[in-house]
Amino acid sequence: MAETSIDDAVAGLTIPTFFGRTVARCGDQPALRWKGADGTWQEWTWNDYAERVARAATAFRDLGLRRGDRAVLMLRNIPEFHVADAAFCHLGVCSISIYNSSSPDQVQYLAAHSEAKIAIVEDMGFLDRFLTMRDELPAIATYVIVRDGDGDRAAPADVKRWDELLTAEPADLEKISQDVRPDDLATVIYTSGTTGPPKGVVLDHHNIVWTGESLLRAIDDDIAGWRQVSYLPMAHIAERMTGHYNPMRTGSIVACCPDTGLIAEYLRDVHPNLLFGVPRIFEKIHAGVMAVVANEPDAERRAAMENALAVGRKVAEAKANGENIDDDLRAQHEQAEQAVLGLARMLTGLDEMKVAISGAAPISEEVLWFFRAIGVNLSEIYGMSESTGPITWDPYDVRIGTVGRALPGVEVTLADDGEVCFRGGNAFRGYLKDDEKTADAIDADGWVHTGDIGEIDGDGYLRIVDRKKELIITAGGKNISPANIESILKSYPLIGQVAVIGDRRKFLSALVVLDPDVAPAWAAQHGVTVTSFAALADDPVVRAEIERNVDDANRHFSKTEGIKKFTILREEWVPDSEEMTPTMKLKRRGIHEKYAAEIEAMYA
Repeated sequence: MAETSIDDAVAGLTIPTFFGRTVARCGDQPALRWKGADGTWQEWTWNDYAERVARAATAFRDLGLRRGDRAVLMLRNIPEFHVADAAFCHLGVCSISIYNSSSPDQVQYLAAHSEAKIAIVEDMGFLDRFLTMRDELPAIATYVIVRDGDGDRAAPADVKRWDELLTAEPADLEKISQDVRPDDLATVIYTSGTTGPPKGVVLDHHNIVWTGESLLRAIDDDIAGWRQVSYLPMAHIAERMTGHYNPMRTGSIVACCPDTGLIAEYLRDVHPNLLFGVPRIFEKIHAGVMAVVANEPDAERRAAMENALAVGRKVAEAKANGENIDDDLRAQHEQAEQAVLGLARMLTGLDEMKVAISGAAPISEEVLWFFRAIGVNLSEIYGMSESTGPITWDPYDVRIGTVGRALPGVEVTLADDGEVCFRGGNAFRGYLKDDEKTADAIDADGWVHTGDIGEIDGDGYLRIVDRKKELIITAGGKNISPANIESILKSYPLIGQVAVIGDRRKFLSALVVLDPDVAPAWAAQHGVTVTSFAALADDPVVRAEIERNVDDANRHFSKTEGIKKFTILREEWVPDSEEMTPTMKLKRRGIHEKYAAEIEAMYA
């Protein structure tokens, strides 16, 4: 019997439909977990979660919110986000999450552009960014603060308190959501803005439930009760799908991590079964393990650890190629598993991982192989806000160097210039208030143009070459992908971030940022006595190691693609800064502007 199409499977369904089914099925089971002020874990069951959603829905209706209205949220990864957003879903209200590090001007732009009528903020710091621009946000009739006051001052009297809202009588969620339709807007995801003002990507309930069904068919498992950690900004579509919408459908347990800097601690506490991460998260785990190996003082034990990793990779490669593992290699692997590999997984909190996913930016093959070598099933996913998250992904039949095949129900093709195009129920409805850009993105046949250049092999696996607008064209006319080179360079433990330079230049150069977690330990082991980040960048021993790394990386590329000169910067790049977006993508224009002097010095 043929499998029901995704369109037929989700016809007429909305986010509240699945939330109600999950609550009925998993009522007394854990839904949301978080650490309290004293560091102890707390949790709500699905029944607890649903009751709070019902009370919030009543309160929002009493405040005048109706189907078709819009709301903005500025919250970290805390349980109240899930309650507020789920309540909006049940009312047919479109919610917009704002990146928490947004400036007052950025807050004003997003709130005004979306015509939000209500703002939910976490604390006084977030509230201040709205109140600073209050006169320019006349559409916002109500402000709600989740955590009132910062010890020295309280929120203004006319700002509503979250706890007071939740004293409302609970609504009948099934009844109030009956008017919500699949084509009602669920959210607007504003692009993080690597260039120009952010565009508002419009996604409706059908997009969300269709994409969730596609992902579940790819996973091909019942993930109810699976543990996961939500730590990326909810303004990012990947976290919104993975850490919020999909759990409402599947019954997985979400641990709320309010600070990305705490992710390593949370992984060790939670031992997740499913993890989505941007490459930097996996790169830091990789660098940490490799630093432990490199810093092992006992030469014999260090050699044993290196050998165990090598054996793990041999087995991973054999499995990927469909090759038989002979008895000798199997015996070596069992020994490596007991002595090193299993311990590495346990100490990093990845010992119960079933599906690990890297996305939002390229990840190096070296890092991918490392995780598969230690027994973590890490795969790459490819997508964008305009695809409600994913376009291609193979969670099991992984082909390193590609981002998998088209997800169930999704069509993928290449335009004449190699641009990746897709269509399916995951395709967004357009850009908010921007018909011109919408027409540029979605052609007459319904294909969404991604702006990425790709290649598709004979088995349908997609490889991303680069962004159309980020390809470097050298003075000699050579088209070069900076992302591929950067990915290789970041696989070296000492290198935390790197930006390749070379557009309209005679050769390629690179701005290099040391890994702040690895560099101090590496320096101490190699007799470097300076300790500050800036001093390490200037140290000749550190520079010599980076030069060795660059020379080694150049072996992977042609002569014109090799890095001829590099500069080690004296400051770290952090998310949502001049150099990086909140999801750790490079802001190339910002980098070129800020480090113009350093760049010119390499070409002097």
